[in-house]
Amino acid sequence: MQKKYVIGVDAGGTKVAYGLFNSEGMLVDRIQHPTDIKADGPAFSDAIVENVNILLDKNRLRIEQLKGVGVCMPSFILFDKGFVCMTASMTNIRDFAMRDYIAERLPVQIVLDNDGNVAALAEHRRGAGRGSRHMVYVAVGTGIGSGIVIDGKVFRGSYGWAGECGHMLITPDEGLLCGCRNHGCFMSYVSGKYAPVHVKARLAEGEESILADSKEIDCVEILKAYNKNDRLAIETVKNMSHYLAVCVFNIYQLLNIDLFVFGGGLCNFGEALFGRIREEFDRYNHIPQPVHFRFAEIEKDFGITGAAELILG
Repeated sequence: MQKKYVIGVDAGGTKVAYGLFNSEGMLVDRIQHPTDIKADGPAFSDAIVENVNILLDKNRLRIEQLKGVGVCMPSFILFDKGFVCMTASMTNIRDFAMRDYIAERLPVQIVLDNDGNVAALAEHRRGAGRGSRHMVYVAVGTGIGSGIVIDGKVFRGSYGWAGECGHMLITPDEGLLCGCRNHGCFMSYVSGKYAPVHVKARLAEGEESILADSKEIDCVEILKAYNKNDRLAIETVKNMSHYLAVCVFNIYQLLNIDLFVFGGGLCNFGEALFGRIREEFDRYNHIPQPVHFRFAEIEKDFGITGAAELILG
């Protein structure tokens, strides 16, 4: 029986999405469910196996028709071994041979990779990075990360987690403790997970803000308050743009790659965030060679698309 289909799994901090693709890479069907952020490796993997089978059954397909399953995780992953070392947003998934565990339950090719690498792969092949030789994808959402493409290939480094820019340190040993187990990384200042924590701390100190009336403070509420000229929200967005600009500039200085593609939920901030990032980057950059900033073209399905590309090759 010819293996005509692949499944891409995008496991994020808020949801897990599954995409069924045909051999031409076209999306046939998708399903998703909320992320159980308290699950450990086996429980999380069991849910992946269960939902892969649900997607197959829904489309009246047998496992023999499946070429493989690509899985992207927001984790530090030993790529060659498919081993999850640590997951900042789902701290119970660590020190776990996830690829082998899933492969024992799904007898097809399983490829496990970091979500930043997968998003970079998707955008380079099908999105804003098409035709580029080098590219850095910067994920700005629940977490902060990146994926690096050099000479048309994803660069993973010695172990597999090249591009974990969100966990580069900006204020070592100071600031919030991130799931990476360090204080003061970029993610602990900028991300959708941690920016609201800073706002809540300021409110607890007595700062006046319309955000104090919010039932749940998240980046959606911060943006709404920003658009109403709330002082705390404006200050928060300025701080986020500052740290992201420094992060991107440092990557540029290290790699000298002239194309940055931004994707993730924080892109909804638009010019409020990214206009400032551009301005700060240009202020730091004193060599007048062009550096391009673009928004990702593959929106909600970039994770499942890139995960599928791990199998499609």
